[in-house]
Amino acid sequence: MRIKGFMALFIAFFAIFGANAQAKKYNIHTVAFYNLENLFDTIKGSNNDEEWLPNGAMSWTGKKYKQKLHNLSRVLSEIGTSENPGNSPTLIGVCEVENRAVLEDLVKQPLLINKDYGIVHFDSPDKRGIDVGFLYQKKHFKPTSFKNIPLLVYKSMEEKSDKKDKDESEDDVVTDTKSNDRIYTRDQLLVTGFLDGEEVNIIVNHWPSRSGGEKKSSPLREAAGRLNRKIMDSIFAINPNAKIITMGDLNDGSYNKSVKEGIGAKRKKEDVKEKGIYNPFEEMFYKGHASLFWRDTGDIFDQIMVSEPLIRKDYSSFRYWKAGIYNKPYMIQPSGQYKGYPLRNTNAGPGFSDHFPVFIYLIKEIK
Repeated sequence: MRIKGFMALFIAFFAIFGANAQAKKYNIHTVAFYNLENLFDTIKGSNNDEEWLPNGAMSWTGKKYKQKLHNLSRVLSEIGTSENPGNSPTLIGVCEVENRAVLEDLVKQPLLINKDYGIVHFDSPDKRGIDVGFLYQKKHFKPTSFKNIPLLVYKSMEEKSDKKDKDESEDDVVTDTKSNDRIYTRDQLLVTGFLDGEEVNIIVNHWPSRSGGEKKSSPLREAAGRLNRKIMDSIFAINPNAKIITMGDLNDGSYNKSVKEGIGAKRKKEDVKEKGIYNPFEEMFYKGHASLFWRDTGDIFDQIMVSEPLIRKDYSSFRYWKAGIYNKPYMIQPSGQYKGYPLRNTNAGPGFSDHFPVFIYLIKEIK
């Protein structure tokens, strides 16, 4: 497996860098994000989990839960292995998990347990109790700090968005922090640590949904984008050359205001300036790729973006190589009304998720 892995990486780099690649070797790490779609256990918790209990609407039994864990672990164990055979992702961001316990059950699955994943998780204020989380291979990544950063958004933001359509300017859409109409949603998770000795900052996101309509709810995600940018700027203020990876289910496409203006992400590497952010999934969207489908329309809400230092051309340090969407045939609905969609949970039994996972590769030349 190691020989095959080296050969795959050698061939790929020969194609990219030409004959000079013959004398070079590279370390490679896969970084992934996966919306696990309602990874609930079968135990009644303090959150709103009635639907996901044995006597709930989904008839969520222990058998179904175990099958779901197996399905997800199969996917996670395979992501990135086309270029890095035998090795699952080093870093994984996840969302739609009920609690830390389900992540502990996930990393103990037979297909993942020998990777020795560590877990970073905080309970979020989301009314359903679904959280974001972060998994990392302990032998490669050493976390030094982690914290959850709340997203403060309010119903009045949506109401003012409606009113703006009628008679207000964009400047009137502001957050009313004095009101008591807060919408409780997922925190943004910031993890800093050392990846094989190099400091890396990871932000894991699950932005507010499009409930009530895309346009009405857009100010909530625009606020999420601004918060993401604020976190990045606070990191850049300490280290202008910081390596930052922000990932998540944004409930917006790469072309939406939350991403283009809130984060300031760029489609092309050459447009990324100092302290800027590159989004490889924007180009993938315009080439017709999708991580989810809604009413027969595909989009890429699941995205991984990187800061400018990660796209520099000196491979003496870890750099971004390429990105992908993992969507093997067994993860896809084979027939019926939703043929071609991600194979998700139903009352009949657990599938995988209503999203496909996304990933990037980081590479570093071995001197």
